[in-house]
Amino acid sequence: MSLILAIDQGTTSTRSIVFDSNGTIKGVSQIEHKQIFPQPAWVEHDPLEIRDNVFQTMKEALRNAKAEWKDIAAIGITNQRETVVAWNPKTGIPYHNAIVWQCRRSSTIIDELKNNGFANLFHQRTGLVLDAYFSGSKIRWLIENNAKIASAQNSREIVFGTIDAWIVYNLTGELKTDVSNASRTLLMNLHTGDWDQELSEILKVNVEALPKIVPSALGEGFGEYRIDGERIPVSGIAGDQQAALFGQASFEKGENKCTYGTGNFALMNTGNDIIFSKNGLLTTVAWKLGKKPMVYALEGSVFITGAAVQWLRDGIEIIKDSAEVEELAKSVESSDGVVIVPAFAGLGAPYWDQNARGLIIGITRATSKGHIARAILEGIAHQTADLYDVFKMDSNLSFEEVKVDGGATKNNLLMQIQADLLNARIVRPMNIETTALGAAYLAGLSVGIWDSEYELKHLNPAEQSFEPKISTEERSKMRFFWKKAIKRATNWIEK
Repeated sequence: MSLILAIDQGTTSTRSIVFDSNGTIKGVSQIEHKQIFPQPAWVEHDPLEIRDNVFQTMKEALRNAKAEWKDIAAIGITNQRETVVAWNPKTGIPYHNAIVWQCRRSSTIIDELKNNGFANLFHQRTGLVLDAYFSGSKIRWLIENNAKIASAQNSREIVFGTIDAWIVYNLTGELKTDVSNASRTLLMNLHTGDWDQELSEILKVNVEALPKIVPSALGEGFGEYRIDGERIPVSGIAGDQQAALFGQASFEKGENKCTYGTGNFALMNTGNDIIFSKNGLLTTVAWKLGKKPMVYALEGSVFITGAAVQWLRDGIEIIKDSAEVEELAKSVESSDGVVIVPAFAGLGAPYWDQNARGLIIGITRATSKGHIARAILEGIAHQTADLYDVFKMDSNLSFEEVKVDGGATKNNLLMQIQADLLNARIVRPMNIETTALGAAYLAGLSVGIWDSEYELKHLNPAEQSFEPKISTEERSKMRFFWKKAIKRATNWIEK
């Protein structure tokens, strides 16, 4: 039996999923991990908890698939990007909690870099904008604020890695990362695919403390996981959003996808061309297959989308389960003028305002929980529409169809609102777990389960499509009030 085990290590949970050669899910296990908030806008995870959850979900997914380790041909990994772990490679013990991609603690470092005129250098070398979102400033914060980490870097007893590298180390003992994850650190040169010495020096990071960058698949691989006498290759890795693009079989230049998770992430394949955005999008590596040239993408990131629904559940407690938000939002015909900008961790593309904060406006005595719930869904869809507006400007392409995936796409009302605001067809595949599927595809390609990526095109057909229903006037009115609210949410925090 040729099965693939995909590890999907996300912002709020770790999943392991067993796939067969048809891309069908045979077994799943998922465990949430603790969100740690030491200060407002600071977010951490316990790396050891994540490590333990990886091993536990792997075993449970295998058991749920009624399979054994000898049945697993390869392991693929996909992961929350930009989150940083610093650990001792001799002992495997972390020096600090993982600093999560949402964390804003390094904002002052970013301001310093911008004030010193480094924004253009970083953009041209990495394709990224200077923002606390990315790993490099988080690493510098650790070096400057933790004496043990600074000392360990000087004595070369530390590795700074994104979550993929942390998992690889714990599975195989190797110190490796894939090119798609490395491209999210502010430390990798987009043109060469190697760590950039000058940028590393600016961020005070020793290049020797970083893992080796290798292709996402069909390259040297990431080592072997040895268990019960079996030696299973870890053979495919991509950051979660690049994995979803691959899992959606968006292999052609111009194809796109949007993943709805804790945040929303839209990517458009630009082939082997590096396209620099003039409107706040990121240029990133999509993947690299063996010796083939790197494939690039334009990306727009919305930091808080699904997390806004979690806030309804955990923060103000107007729902008990995230799945309840759709029925609550459907209890009203519109948001009745209420607009919510869920900028809880600043704003990503195209605004890139780390000083923005969340806003609720348009409330009246008639405002109900239903209006708040619907405004949250509209806020998610508006932020995504902002991304596609700038995709059109940067690529000169129009989008009649958007492929979607991720847990929030189960919400049919959200998908309809998205179709209405984008004025485009929304296509949801049969398997919405395309992030894990992409990791499985990459791993399977490396061990010969599939001969080429084009064999994958037919494996995950569409399950449902959503066509736009509202008028041009309605869409324009909704977008007008959204833009008005966004202006009020920006630059909220005084410097």
